[in-house]
Amino acid sequence: MDKRPGSFDWNHVRAFLATAEKGSLSAAARVLGLTQPTLGRQVAALEQDLGILLFERVGRTLHLTEAGRDLLGHVRAMGAAADRVALAANGQSQSIEGMVRITASEGLSAHILPAALKRIREVAPRLEIDIVAANDIRDLMRREADIAIRHVRPEQPDLIARLVREARAYFYASPGYLAARGRPRTLADLARHDFIGFGDNRRMLDYLQPLGMPVTEANFRIGSANGIVAWELARQGFGIAPMWDDLARLNPEMERILPDLKPITFPIWLTTHRELHTSRRIRLVFDLLAEFLSREPLAGISP
Repeated sequence: MDKRPGSFDWNHVRAFLATAEKGSLSAAARVLGLTQPTLGRQVAALEQDLGILLFERVGRTLHLTEAGRDLLGHVRAMGAAADRVALAANGQSQSIEGMVRITASEGLSAHILPAALKRIREVAPRLEIDIVAANDIRDLMRREADIAIRHVRPEQPDLIARLVREARAYFYASPGYLAARGRPRTLADLARHDFIGFGDNRRMLDYLQPLGMPVTEANFRIGSANGIVAWELARQGFGIAPMWDDLARLNPEMERILPDLKPITFPIWLTTHRELHTSRRIRLVFDLLAEFLSREPLAGISP
């Protein structure tokens, strides 16, 4: 290794970046798949190579020194550049083997994607597919996923997105709930009903109130940020829930309420990194997903 003044090892820089972002050696070691002593030696080696102190220990926590804070911005830029190099290299791959990670909501991952994966397996049986079921937006830039299916168009210029459909959602409740609480006939009737929350009740109210629904946070007695759990709560009779019609028809026992009410419409975006889109396996999966998700109704989805 070059030991000229100011030279350093990229592994040592990566150890510093992870420690600074995670706030402890133990957390950074888990992220990098290293032991804590190994990570500590790498950080110490960087300090020795650069001739500066990067961290101060206060109790059991690490705090960046002024020199460490100054270095962190430059190191983050280096990390982003390294990520772009990895993306570019992966994008040149023309193999239809290997791993493709797809992230989507829990409900879509569990009930919609399996039918699409059957088609993908027919076309490319040697591909490995990893489904990352999550409602939050995974970072495609850091390769937490290769392809994302989301309801929001990404804003990053290095990401490309395709609008594959405008989906519809209606309001449903179980027969048991409606028998106990009555079937709402008008929007005004909804004020005395319970609704299932899907995580952020305030955000849901921002959708419901412009529709003329006289509901408040008091109507949300139970819920879950996990879409599968929230829908199961509705199926078990805890209240009314909005649901994508393609998913709701998997449970024909659920009753659609106020059938004359206009549907909630929302976009389905398929997103990947611009450079990954030149990878044969990523492009193949991206195009097959786009074809599948654009069908009306979705093929292969049945109770």
